Amino acid sequence: MNQSRQLTDGALLTVIFMILMMIAIFVPVITLITVFLLPVPFIMFASRYDWKPAAIMLIAASILSALLTSILSLPLPIAMGLGGIMVGSAIYHKLSAYETLARGTIGFVVGLVFIFVFSQYVFQVNLVNELNNMFEQSITMSRDVLDQLGMEKLTEEQMTMLIEQFGMLTDLLPVIIAITALLLAFVSQWVSYKVISRLDNKQLQFPPFRMMQLPVSLIWIYFFSLIMTFFGLDQDGMIYLAVNNILMLVGILMALQGFSFIFYYAHVKQMSKALPIGSVVLTIILPFIFLYLVRLLGIIDLGFSLRDRISDDKK
Repeated sequence: MNQSRQLTDGALLTVIFMILMMIAIFVPVITLITVFLLPVPFIMFASRYDWKPAAIMLIAASILSALLTSILSLPLPIAMGLGGIMVGSAIYHKLSAYETLARGTIGFVVGLVFIFVFSQYVFQVNLVNELNNMFEQSITMSRDVLDQLGMEKLTEEQMTMLIEQFGMLTDLLPVIIAITALLLAFVSQWVSYKVISRLDNKQLQFPPFRMMQLPVSLIWIYFFSLIMTFFGLDQDGMIYLAVNNILMLVGILMALQGFSFIFYYAHVKQMSKALPIGSVVLTIILPFIFLYLVRLLGIIDLGFSLRDRISDDKK
């Protein structure tokens, strides 16, 4: 009976995935929304039967995708399936929401890297070079528009500076992949929690954001990476790229910890929600000022256990 139900669920969820993928490919208007929903069928199946049956579902979905669309679409089910299976398996083993999120992020990182490797070796398309070419074309088009409008033309020095700045984005590609994977994992996990709670009568939810607590070891990683930047590393070397990517990624995590502390402080002190929400808005509007302050607050929170001190003061 259980085997029969497993096959039925697998077939139904595979069909749902195929419908979502068709929408993502052929209806560009809602592609972005659909992409976040693609991992959900894998999450639901893996949350019920663990990763091994879900891996078989992934193979079936990949074959169907190649047959019904083209081989070009093969990376999409694999990337979404890997992340979805990692999230679903964590739910199956009753891990906490943030542990589940961490595993899902790893799964999506592997999936996104697979897309780059697949494009490089199967289609001979270097996505990094394509991005650089796109940036250069965008800058050239902007200069032409300025010329047509009779505005001041960009000098060669300014052009070179812009190209170098855009080139830094490709150097930070690992961070961009990690952030994209984290966003995919969070949204798909949140949607899956809602669906699973309704269909399977489970109480799955994220703890309040104010309760988020990152490992203290991240502080040492952040400061070690920061110290490495003072050694005059070769900007074309792998160590330089690795240090800058780690510094950027951990810095973002420290900022999230800082925001989490602000929400915690407002909750403990019974302050208006306008304070934490306002801090987020101000950081988005003026990131060059407030982002560093929030990041510093996150470092102090982790390093000196500010939350424990606030709790003790309240007692």
